[in-house]
Amino acid sequence: MIARILVDNITKNEWKAEWGLAVYIEYEGHKILLDTGTTGMFAENADSMGISLADVEFGVLSHAHYDHADGLEEFFSRNQTAKFYLRAGAKENCYSKKNFLFKKYIGIHEGYLEKFADRIVYADGDYEVVPGVVLLPHKTPGLEKIGKKAGMYVKEGLKWKPDSFAHEQSLVFDTKKGLVIFNSCSHGGADNIIREVEKTYPGKKIYSLIGGFHLFRSADEEVLGLARRIRETGIEKIYTGHCTGQRAMELLKGELGDQAEQLYTGMEIVIE
Repeated sequence: MIARILVDNITKNEWKAEWGLAVYIEYEGHKILLDTGTTGMFAENADSMGISLADVEFGVLSHAHYDHADGLEEFFSRNQTAKFYLRAGAKENCYSKKNFLFKKYIGIHEGYLEKFADRIVYADGDYEVVPGVVLLPHKTPGLEKIGKKAGMYVKEGLKWKPDSFAHEQSLVFDTKKGLVIFNSCSHGGADNIIREVEKTYPGKKIYSLIGGFHLFRSADEEVLGLARRIRETGIEKIYTGHCTGQRAMELLKGELGDQAEQLYTGMEIVIE
């Protein structure tokens, strides 16, 4: 399996960076796109990396936020056949709480779900896309507590509810080294996600988790606590960036050492 970071918050080379994430993955002959960043920048980077988006077999949206979904229009303009898999709970209803009276829309570009309805597949439960590639929903109870603490809400009719991240999913690959998990923001908690996969595949080794950990506003003690819980899972590697934040990355590296690596635009991850 080869994963190439098409866009991330940081870059260490000639490619462009933005607040968002997009990953191109090749696995057992399948070409997959995870997320599309905030703009069409991921596509510009793909061009300069020699990656043809027209050849992508299918796409996956990790969750229903703009910084992962708003490049969808650019992708669909370049690829005429690929379906994009969203979690069944994905809607245009995600908000960030700014104060008691004001909530900022942070969801999928309004109108995209209707505009691209013929290209979207809604995954429910444990969903195998192709052999060895499965989409998993959250299975940890009480995640709305994390949503409330983070100031993240969904609007249902006239009601505001703390986000339980029913729109977030993990993309899991079965490799010779073990299971490899992609979860672009891990809003439900990186440690919870590892444990969810562990319970879904009892006795199966989990090799790596790749994605953002949504720690850029977290206190140092929270980050260190998460690092210790990640170590306790026995996972071998984590690759993290985007919403993890630089301070949190430093703390994770300090606690986990070479077990943790920083994502960046243009990075190539090879798992044989």
